Amino acid sequence: MSSPLWFGGDYNPEQWPEEVQAEDVELMRRAGVNLVTVGVFSWSLLEPREGEYRFDWLDRVMDRLGDHGIGVALATPTASPPPWFGLAYPDAMPVTADGTRLTHGSRDTYDVCAPAYREASVRIARALAERYAGHPALRMWHVHNEYGTWSHSEHTAAAFRSWLRGRHGGLDRLNAAWTTAFWSQHYSEWEQVQPPRATQYLPNPAHVLDFRRFLSDAMLDHFLSQRDALREVGGHGVPITTNLAFGDWVPVDPWRWAEHLDLVAVDDYPDRTGQGGAEQTAFAADLARSWADRVPGPGRPWLLMEQAAGVTYTGEVTRPKASGETVRHSLAHVARGSRGAMFFQWRASRGGAEQWHSGMVPHAGPDSRVFREVCELGSVLPRVAEARDADVVADAAVTWDPECWWALGSPSLPARGVDYLESVRQVHRVLWRSGRTVDMVRPDRDLPRVPLLVVPALYLLSDGAAERLARYTEDGGTLVVTFLSGLADPDGTVRTGGYPGALRDLLGVWVEEMYPMFPGESVGLDLGSVREEVTMWSEHVHLAGAEAVAHYAGGPLDGLPAVTRRRHGAGEAWYLSARLSDRGLARLLAEAAGTGPFPEPGLDVVRRVDRNGAWVFVTNHDNRPRPIDPARFGLDAGARDLVSGASAQGMTLPGGGVAVLRGHPVDN
Repeated sequence: MSSPLWFGGDYNPEQWPEEVQAEDVELMRRAGVNLVTVGVFSWSLLEPREGEYRFDWLDRVMDRLGDHGIGVALATPTASPPPWFGLAYPDAMPVTADGTRLTHGSRDTYDVCAPAYREASVRIARALAERYAGHPALRMWHVHNEYGTWSHSEHTAAAFRSWLRGRHGGLDRLNAAWTTAFWSQHYSEWEQVQPPRATQYLPNPAHVLDFRRFLSDAMLDHFLSQRDALREVGGHGVPITTNLAFGDWVPVDPWRWAEHLDLVAVDDYPDRTGQGGAEQTAFAADLARSWADRVPGPGRPWLLMEQAAGVTYTGEVTRPKASGETVRHSLAHVARGSRGAMFFQWRASRGGAEQWHSGMVPHAGPDSRVFREVCELGSVLPRVAEARDADVVADAAVTWDPECWWALGSPSLPARGVDYLESVRQVHRVLWRSGRTVDMVRPDRDLPRVPLLVVPALYLLSDGAAERLARYTEDGGTLVVTFLSGLADPDGTVRTGGYPGALRDLLGVWVEEMYPMFPGESVGLDLGSVREEVTMWSEHVHLAGAEAVAHYAGGPLDGLPAVTRRRHGAGEAWYLSARLSDRGLARLLAEAAGTGPFPEPGLDVVRRVDRNGAWVFVTNHDNRPRPIDPARFGLDAGARDLVSGASAQGMTLPGGGVAVLRGHPVDN
């Protein structure tokens, strides 16, 4: 029998009277909920005064959930210290870059480097483990919540200097890495090194980059201190994780963190509706699955820990999702390897700063569209759980490096419009629309054996990573590299001699000058018989062993190479020096991959396999119905749809519909 898929969400019973809590478990059973996260923001109730613990209410919650067969991901509540903590330890409150010390009154108000906060965090984690490590409802430990709080305090400064000693060794190496000869920034004593606080003009980009790296490691160290306390008391039988948030404000490197997790847990809140939301969902899921590749042990274990039930937060309005979208988004994550679908939160809060945040049980109550769709999802997940441990089959890869994201956020770049996240997302969505399943990779490890690898704006690149890209191409892969790749070493120091730096020899080109473009400015690019539009970015490219595939048409670079190709070993290395539209990029990737024009968006198809067979998750994002042929997806004639229970032969998938085809693979 296959293991179940987790289904549920953050549960905050402390916000509700006992009669509502009793109703909650009945509704959870009706919906098929089998896991809830408890205690994330309950430190002030668990420890109302320092060293005084109140577990009676949590005992009742744990017992009630366990008695109804509902598991608990028990959280350590360290993301929100209680009011007494800030009064007792004001130096443990975070300090902003301009020197303002923040006070209690919201969430995430702590200095991760403050000794008092570190000690209090371990104490509450240990107290929870001592009481609940053997509780029958416990399924998982959920440490903290969405690590990401910055601080520039003196505690942080001392920890930063210690971290820098470990990374660089002596001051001579630090001064070289940060190019401190510029603007009289040379350091002669370690005490002179501070966090990058508010200053007169542009900060040193290498200083800022190292500080973000340090924050990631400091937060990881805080996680590890709690993880180790939980294991010391409770043993190794219960998996331990933390939910990773996503955003430029988050100084966390998930690739590094995954090596210390029992499974990767992520929060995903798309801010676009319709197909845009589906594209963002697939992107987040592919990222999470790829991070999970570094989790110790077999498989790539990860879990969608948070998403919004029934709504999309666009940044301007909170918009209800279209009918069936909650199910489609959840299954898109499951298709790409998630061990389930969780939400924030179970019941929408009546008060507090997030009183208008969605809930599986909305303010309208269970007689609502949102709760009916929650119940529908709860009925579908057990039917598709047999695919839980099957491998996701990817046929393309895209590089992703949070450190490049951080480095390209520098205000000193030649163009303010450079957006690393959008550069990567554009490549991913173009491949998604083509029907490809994508692995996200960072080339500091061996690269996957997929036929197409796209490298967008990989600004920081080590010599070792450049060698891996060369080996990938030499072994027969098709490599497509975009502008802003390979320009700097891992310290952020520009590689001289012409761009794209570490990749010049592999690509057979050198770039003399960058030509960023003004808003509204554009030139043409002749790609075969089709002219495409170039915006935002162009470059003066010289051939040095490569051949020109496309040229600029118009503007100061008229007639010069814009896209190049070079044979390398059994493969090819392409270089794209310009920013193209989605349509133009789709044409280029199709030509590089030799697949012909990419189809119009419609079906999202993800294939999973193991020794027992194959599963194909198919989602129809069209309004019109689509015929489904199992043979098209490499399945035998006996394939069935696990969602409907019907034969897949002659099947038509309605607009917005989802099918999970179960069969045996056949040779095409």
